[in-house]
Amino acid sequence: MVELDLSGLKCPLPVLRTRKALIAMNPGDRLRVVCTDPLAGIDVPNLIRELGDTLVEQRQDEKSISFLIVRAGRPA
Repeated sequence: MVELDLSGLKCPLPVLRTRKALIAMNPGDRLRVVCTDPLAGIDVPNLIRELGDTLVEQRQDEKSISFLIVRAGRPA
């Protein structure tokens, strides 16, 4: 599993870096993304839907939001 800590980055950087990481991954690979920007809670799930990947888990606490994503078998 690849882990991407995007803490401290503001929109649009978390979604842009998540997209770049996902596109470089192979089908079935897993990516955990951690963000502190509240807008990532909207932007990252939308990106995952656009790419056709799977959002396995989304968690939020007082300080951060984390996503567990599985790369789809089809190209972006």
